[in-house]
Amino acid sequence: MSRIGKNPVEFASDIKVSTNGNVITFAKGKNSVDLDTKGNVNFNVEGNVLTFSTLSDSREHRAFWGTYRALSANIVTGLTTGYTRSLEINGVGYRASVAGNVLKLQLGFSHDINYELPEGIEAGVEKNVITLKGHDKQVIGQVAAEIRSFRPPEPYKGKGVKYVEEHIVRKAGKTSKK
Repeated sequence: MSRIGKNPVEFASDIKVSTNGNVITFAKGKNSVDLDTKGNVNFNVEGNVLTFSTLSDSREHRAFWGTYRALSANIVTGLTTGYTRSLEINGVGYRASVAGNVLKLQLGFSHDINYELPEGIEAGVEKNVITLKGHDKQVIGQVAAEIRSFRPPEPYKGKGVKYVEEHIVRKAGKTSKK
C-alpha cells in the first residue's frame, strides 16, 4: 500500500480544481496547469480535498497511485507558494544578466550565450547568483539543468555554473617530483 498515495491533497479555496475525463485542471489567477492521469488512477474531488485510489491491486497501478498524488501535490504547492532554484557562477569574467525574457550568459566562450526563458519562468541575477522562479517544479528543474550544462563546474578550481547547494569535490592538481 502506498504511503504517499493514500494521503489526500488539500488545496486552498482560491485554487479551482476541475475534472474532465482523465484530466485534472488546477487554476489560480492566470496560471492553469493540467494533469493527465491517462486513466491509470481513480480520483475524487470533494470540497478542498483531492483523493486518489488505485484501479487494481497490480504493481503498476499502485505505482501510478503515489506518482499522480505527488504530481498533484507539487502542482498545488507551485500555485500557492511557487518554486525557486538558484545557480551560482564561479570564474573570472563569468557574468549573467537578464534582459526581458532572455538570460545573457558570459561563460568564457568566444560568444555570449542568450538563453530564452520558457513561459512562466522568471529569472533574477544578483552578483554571481541566478535565481529562477516559477510555478512548475519540472520546468524550473529543466531550465536550471540546461543553464548548468553550458559550463558545468570543473573539479580543479570549481569554475563554472553550479547549484547553490551543490558541493564540488575538488581534485589535487599536478605535483612536481623533486
